[in-house]
Amino acid sequence: MKSRSRALLDKSLGAILSAIEVYNKPDFDYREETFSILAVNAWELLLKARILQLDNNRLSSIMVYERRQNADGSISTKLYRKKNRAGNQISIGIFRAYDLLVNDYGDNIDPVVRTNLEVLVEIRDNSVHFINKDLEISKRILEIGTATLKNYLNIVRQWFGLDLSTYNFFIMPLGFFRDFHTAEGVTMNGQERKLLKYVKAMQAAVVEDETNDFNLALEIDIKFKRTSTDSASLVSISNDPNALPIKLEEENIRETYPWDYGILTTRLRKRYTDFKLNHKYHQTRKPLEKDERFCRLRLLDPGNPKSQKKKFYNPNILKEFDHYYNRKRMIR
Repeated sequence: MKSRSRALLDKSLGAILSAIEVYNKPDFDYREETFSILAVNAWELLLKARILQLDNNRLSSIMVYERRQNADGSISTKLYRKKNRAGNQISIGIFRAYDLLVNDYGDNIDPVVRTNLEVLVEIRDNSVHFINKDLEISKRILEIGTATLKNYLNIVRQWFGLDLSTYNFFIMPLGFFRDFHTAEGVTMNGQERKLLKYVKAMQAAVVEDETNDFNLALEIDIKFKRTSTDSASLVSISNDPNALPIKLEEENIRETYPWDYGILTTRLRKRYTDFKLNHKYHQTRKPLEKDERFCRLRLLDPGNPKSQKKKFYNPNILKEFDHYYNRKRMIR
């Protein structure tokens, strides 16, 4: 049976592959808009899957809570799960999930990932109001979308140990199915001009290096050249039999030991009233690290046998610290 985190991860992967498939259709008028909607959905599911992975698959960790009004008019101290109009429980949104990972779990995510998501969400929000026909907007969305896919690929590999190179994980540059030198003569309306201004401003505020693992946008420059050299494969993802494989068991290892030292320390700080990063903490932690139920040493990059090794922890280690620290009172 799949864990909740894996189930959400599979849904996220389905959404991002659907976004790519729709974008790469040869004739589709709602290309950029549909891509942004599906890509945002994929990222939201991915971030929630990561929270579940770090929090023992507790569904409560991704739910929205609220206080209710008591019969006497006062506000309850107890928190209740918030429900939508249909009566179903509401889960957190994309940026709440991102902030929880960074602030409550201590996950180290490159800030440019959030910036890319902010632009992508803005495109998504604007997409429900108009269909853009302007070529410059399409090109900007392509650049943002290309970086979105690159960020997604790298973070899925870091968090879940999945190698997505078996998929055609790219969106086709405009030049492969459109004429760069001609465009439909449609004047941008006010909404389109504001969106383009916003995207340009966000791109101008970030210094990009395409060699980094994460980017806000990636500029697309298309050139066609006849060649018989290996350089022609630079824009494709291949299944090279000589490539270093990722073992299938790595996925299970990351599911069982999802926390690094930073996340463990952050969770302990959130859990106890008297926790301090001091000698007591280190003396308590070190014996537990020798127990494989709570800690495992593994490669930072499983696909690279020369990668540095690092300790990762099972969330059940928290219960061991309960013997040494006083837990905060949680109101739910």
